[in-house]
Amino acid sequence: MEKAKRLFKLSPAATLIFGLILGAAARFFDMCCETLGEIFSQMAIWILLGTLISIYSPTKKAAMLNAAPFCFGMLFSYYAAAIITKGVYGWSFIIGWTIFAFFSPLMAYFARMAKQEGIIPKIIAGGIVVFSVLSSVLLFGRLRIYDFIIDSLLVYFLFFRKIRYVHTEVQQ
Repeated sequence: MEKAKRLFKLSPAATLIFGLILGAAARFFDMCCETLGEIFSQMAIWILLGTLISIYSPTKKAAMLNAAPFCFGMLFSYYAAAIITKGVYGWSFIIGWTIFAFFSPLMAYFARMAKQEGIIPKIIAGGIVVFSVLSSVLLFGRLRIYDFIIDSLLVYFLFFRKIRYVHTEVQQ
């Protein structure tokens, strides 16, 4: 019997559902919870969530297959909810987030790679953190308290949290 069992199993279907729920929730937060709306409008939170999905996926391929449905689900439900609620949204945001979603499998591959041993994975992990910080500064003007919390969690999961991967012939 396996000592460590996961509470849930990541799959493309599960991450799609998670993305759909969080996209709709983000739109709801925009309408009625100003602080949560601001947090879920930041790229940093989506980088953190995508990184977590990636590093907890059993392989790089699984990370890529799990990240895309999450991002597209989030994108679809957010803008569907915005249309239904007659919310304000701009095409530049839709295009930007769509590009982000299309690149999510590649980003997931590197995020999963960041948990490997060696200097290159550590450089990749550092790049993920730097990109998260810069996205907050360049897109939103400054770092807020919740950015420090999000980025601290990102540092913890990328550099300190040990994740035991089960390696089988199929996964290698």
